[in-house]
Amino acid sequence: MVTSSAVVPLPNESSPVLSRREAPWTAGLRAAKANVVPGLIVQGLMLAVLLGYYFYSPMQGWLNGLAEVKARWGYGYSALNGALAGAVVPEVLRVLVFQKGRVRRENFANLLFSIPFWCTMGVVVDFFYRCQAGWFGAEATFAVVVKKVLVDQFLYNSLYAAPVTAWLYDWKNRGYRTEGIGEFFTVGYYRAVVVPTLFATWGVWIPVVAILYSLPTLLQIPLFGLALSLWVIIYTWMSEQRVE
Repeated sequence: MVTSSAVVPLPNESSPVLSRREAPWTAGLRAAKANVVPGLIVQGLMLAVLLGYYFYSPMQGWLNGLAEVKARWGYGYSALNGALAGAVVPEVLRVLVFQKGRVRRENFANLLFSIPFWCTMGVVVDFFYRCQAGWFGAEATFAVVVKKVLVDQFLYNSLYAAPVTAWLYDWKNRGYRTEGIGEFFTVGYYRAVVVPTLFATWGVWIPVVAILYSLPTLLQIPLFGLALSLWVIIYTWMSEQRVE
């Protein structure tokens, strides 16, 4: 499912974290710029899948088979898809690329956090995609795709996905301590942490979700994992820079 060959900077090499004098969108644009190449790779792969589905019958047959598996497994597929794409694959890439094949204790600690988190997010995204199909229709027309992309990126992502991901990753990186977590729910935190995340996210995800919503509904979750691994790598890098 996840075929991304994306590689991003090692943690602690170049930080997109917001400094006190830096505008939040500037930090986000720096992070997006640092990942232009891997982002384009994933977008290119997604576009190839989209074109293959509509213009190459063997690809369409294989993807329709994948859609049948999704239909049979339902939310269970979404949970497994989220765990593999959002937790397991990025951690394996971290070991192979960033740690030169050396497994460390923190890799297992990361998985104890990321597997439940991304299982849950996989189910949430599946539910959200079903809602979008109910609200706007399942047809891949230009008007329907535009509506879904706008709601996805500027409502769901801005008000739920980005803040929740920021809160939980920062809580994990602070050692799961409860003191000081009140700042997560402040305007200052949203400006300093979530806004840069959104700017970095949009550069990758607006084209990606447009491609996803141009595919049949049952294929959107399986292929969501293709891009998810890249974003988790990017986000892990961003969030780890905020830990002093």
